[in-house]
Parts: sequence; structure tokens; C-alpha cells
Amino acid sequence: MTSPVLLITGTSSGIGLESAVAAARHGFRVVATMRDLDKAEPLRAAAGEAGVDLDLQRLDVTDERSVADCIGYIREAYGRLDALLNNAGAGHVGTIELETIDDVRSVMEVNFFGVVSLTRAALPLLRESRGRVVTVSSVGGVVGQPFNEAYCAAKFAVEGFMESLTPVAATVGVRVTVVEPGAVSTEFVANVGLDANHPAYGTPYEPAFSAYLARTAGAFDPSVAQAPEGVAGVILGVLDAEQPPARIQTSENAVRFAGIKLSDLDGSHVQAVTAHWMQG
Repeated sequence: MTSPVLLITGTSSGIGLESAVAAARHGFRVVATMRDLDKAEPLRAAAGEAGVDLDLQRLDVTDERSVADCIGYIREAYGRLDALLNNAGAGHVGTIELETIDDVRSVMEVNFFGVVSLTRAALPLLRESRGRVVTVSSVGGVVGQPFNEAYCAAKFAVEGFMESLTPVAATVGVRVTVVEPGAVSTEFVANVGLDANHPAYGTPYEPAFSAYLARTAGAFDPSVAQAPEGVAGVILGVLDAEQPPARIQTSENAVRFAGIKLSDLDGSHVQAVTAHWMQG
């Protein structure tokens, strides 16, 4: 049989990089994409070390032309697409009084509309192959978190979109899964851009913000946080499963954290937990 074709977004580092290498090692023909191919060297090095070949392509999920070109390339080069892994995303820390609406729109463009755009474009090929859509969300798509209003709003939107799409896609043979990591030791947090110039400093929000940052730094410490290889292993299991779940958490910590929300009908438990994060 022809090896299945897998399209992955956001493969320059972290979960995307590890997933691309793991999937190629497992036998997928991987189209590994990123917005800036100048950042592809870590992926090339990892692929070389693993002894696998990847098809590296540029893709900006916020650019409709780029999305269409990528899907067109896959149809022309491979004639099929068996799975899409929506992984590209960007973190954002702040609070709405200190931000512009354009800041919020930018977060939504990358984390939500990029997922919607690529999923929409890929579905015709996925229907032909009776393939699957796997989307990396976050426990932040289940539990709203302090100073993450825009980011969590985008991930909540992803969760609602995919949960609604799942039964519809199933009628045409396409399986849909949302993957929910907790804290993962990647460059994701480092790329958020937290520094002494953050607009929260020097405002009434500074004490709560500083306490939140201290708590978050501890949660993402490599000795505590899940390694990206672990998330990639869960994703590979979903891609390989005959009957993949509609939602899966990637660690015991993520299971426990998501469980807070799923058993909290009036919201009081979630508020008690997250308020504690802002206490020095």
C-alpha cells in the first residue's frame, strides 16, 4: 500500500518538529510546514539524526493564498492527503484593558482562523482518502486562565469548532480529534515575549501578573512539564488508531486539569483554582 500522506503545520520546533520526525519514522510521508523556512535547520537536523526524509514547505496559515498553494501542491505532488495535523499557533499573555482589539484579532487569526482555513481547504482531499483531522488545542481550550483571555478565547473557539465538526465530518468518512496538552517544555512560552516592557508592569494589574508569571514559570520548568516527544507520541497514537477519540489529553496532569472544568457545572471550582495562581 502507498504510505499515507500527513500535512503538519508549525514544525520549526517543539510539538510540530517532534511529531514530524516521529510520523516519518512511523512510515508517513510528511509534508512539514512552517511560515519561515529560514527556521527549518533544527527540523532538518532532527530528521537527519532520525534517518528520515521530510518534505519541507512554506505555509502561513493566516494567508489564504498560502493555504491554497499548499493544498494544491499536495494534490499535485502526492495525489492524496490522509491526515492533517493542525499544530501551528502562538501564545499570548496579557489582559484586555491593556490591549487593543487588533491584538486580540491577531491572536484569533493564528490560533483559530488559521485552523479553520486549513481544515476547510484540506477537507476535499481528506474526504477522498477517508482521512482524519487532528488539531493541537490546549487545556487552555477547556479551562480559562488568568492573563490569557485572548489565547484561551481562541482555543475555546477551536474546541467548539472541532467538536461541532466531528459528527458532520464523520458522515463523509473523516475522523476529527482534538489533542489537549498541558504545560509542555518547548519554546512556546519563551516566544510569548514576556519582558520588563510588558504593559502590565506599572499598572494595578502588576501584583497579580507577577504572581501569575512566577507560578507559570514553575509549571513550565522542564523538570515538571511534559516533553514535546511525549505529546508527539500521543498524536502518533491518534493518527494510528482505527477509532480515534474525539478528544484526548496528553498527560495525567492535563487529564486532571481538564477534569476540573468538565465536572464543574457552576464554575466555582475553576475560579477557585485559577484565582490562587495570582496570589503572591
